[in-house]
Amino acid sequence: MHRLWLTFAQAVTVAVAIVFVLSTFKPDWLTLTPTPGPAVTVQQLAPAGTAAPPGDTPGSYARAARAALPSVVHIFTSKEMQSQRSPFLDDPIFRHFFGDRLGPRQEQRTSGLGSGVIASADGYILTNNHVIEAADAIEVALNDGRKFEAKLVGRDPETDLAVLRIQAGGDLPAVTFAPASSLAVGDVVLAIGNPFGVGQTVTMGIVSALQRSHLGISTFENFIQTDAAINPGNSGGALVNSDGALVGINAAIYSRSGGSLGIGFAIPVSFAKDVMDQIIRTGRVTRGWIGVEIQDITPELAGSFGLPDTAGALIAGVIRGGPADKGGILPGDVLIAIEAQPIADPQRMLELVAALAPGAEARFQVRRKGRVLEVPVKIGRRPVLPRPQ
Repeated sequence: MHRLWLTFAQAVTVAVAIVFVLSTFKPDWLTLTPTPGPAVTVQQLAPAGTAAPPGDTPGSYARAARAALPSVVHIFTSKEMQSQRSPFLDDPIFRHFFGDRLGPRQEQRTSGLGSGVIASADGYILTNNHVIEAADAIEVALNDGRKFEAKLVGRDPETDLAVLRIQAGGDLPAVTFAPASSLAVGDVVLAIGNPFGVGQTVTMGIVSALQRSHLGISTFENFIQTDAAINPGNSGGALVNSDGALVGINAAIYSRSGGSLGIGFAIPVSFAKDVMDQIIRTGRVTRGWIGVEIQDITPELAGSFGLPDTAGALIAGVIRGGPADKGGILPGDVLIAIEAQPIADPQRMLELVAALAPGAEARFQVRRKGRVLEVPVKIGRRPVLPRPQ
């Protein structure tokens, strides 16, 4: 038995030595031949430097970006300003010694930049009012590199929108407008613009919220909130859905540093298209107005006025001779409905009144000293107010 074990050990040692020598000097002798198995389909890769078919990459939004990019333009503005003049130049003693050797006041030009969206093939462009409001010269650069001088068609400070027009001498790549009710929280959106002047840029995010208001950005607010990065220079650019259709005009960001913090705001396409159509048709936006000062109803005010809840808008003041004054609305009234549409807060009241046609008569429901009254008011034309600072 001892001799058998010794023989086995010697055989194993010799075998291990042979395997070691072969793996060191003749490794190909040890290569195994694969046994036949089920057929495997191998996708042939494109040669190096060859682009993949557009839009075929899973999870890609290249098709949406490609559809919208030609419709987004860069807007360059400039304004002539006089340089600051030292107060010493107007001092008689100073001028006695130095005369006019320092020369007259020099004129300088300041420049700004933003973005815009081609809204029609004949050259109408949507952008933000704050992009062009201080400009005396506006230039538009298309995505293909062409540049045109732009004419201001009209602007609406109360929604921070403006319409420009260029004469390009041919059909322009107009953006596709998405249906007004097609957007939902959680939808993927792309923000396209010219941030910091670096050039056409696409960022991606989702719709974080809808109908954002009370932000102090403009008078009429119904913003789309998104976390798609929006930076200075993106203003007036496009917010598009995953099909490349326009859902909003990028307008503002919440930021403590000037850069994107993931909270951006865009004007919904329904607002933008309505304003654009009115500006193109008449050069301005016409809204209803009744001439009142309104405020929110706090729980304390509701208690002091004996109101059942805080819904409605408190009439804090009435302009003498205005539509509300002529109709019989009084300070202290609580406006609770217009044409049977309930009013939740002053912002809703502002929107309902603005939607009424000047010259038409509307029925206003007010709560006065515990009674609900119906007051007919002939609607006036809303004056153009400056944009909130």
